[in-house]
Amino acid sequence: MTDSNDATSSILGSIKKSLNIPDGIAVFDPDLIMLINTTFAKLNQMGIGPSEPFSINDETATWDQFSEKGLDAMVKTYMYLEVRLVFDPPTASVLTSMEKKRDELEWRLNVADDELLHVTDEQDGDADDDA
Repeated sequence: MTDSNDATSSILGSIKKSLNIPDGIAVFDPDLIMLINTTFAKLNQMGIGPSEPFSINDETATWDQFSEKGLDAMVKTYMYLEVRLVFDPPTASVLTSMEKKRDELEWRLNVADDELLHVTDEQDGDADDDA
């Protein structure tokens, strides 16, 4: 399996690796795919990712197909936290920490997306002024 930090790595494969699911174990794939797609739907509602809703069907979908404006590390961490909290909930003390981190990342992704849209709008406006 490719490194989970590699932008071209399998989305499903990297999440399985993060959850310590050994290579070749596919029994959890349908559940993980459902949770991954739910998280992609959430990201889409937040304005993160492609304008068309993104989803995966198997291990062939890669992170570079979803790629989001330099937010890849936050998106991957957010995806892991969202999937882990449902698929393999931690103990109560760890749960609170993970939920706080997930909520912080959700806020940061929203802020980052708003900032990127603002910069893009300003650049578009500058181009119109020069015409």
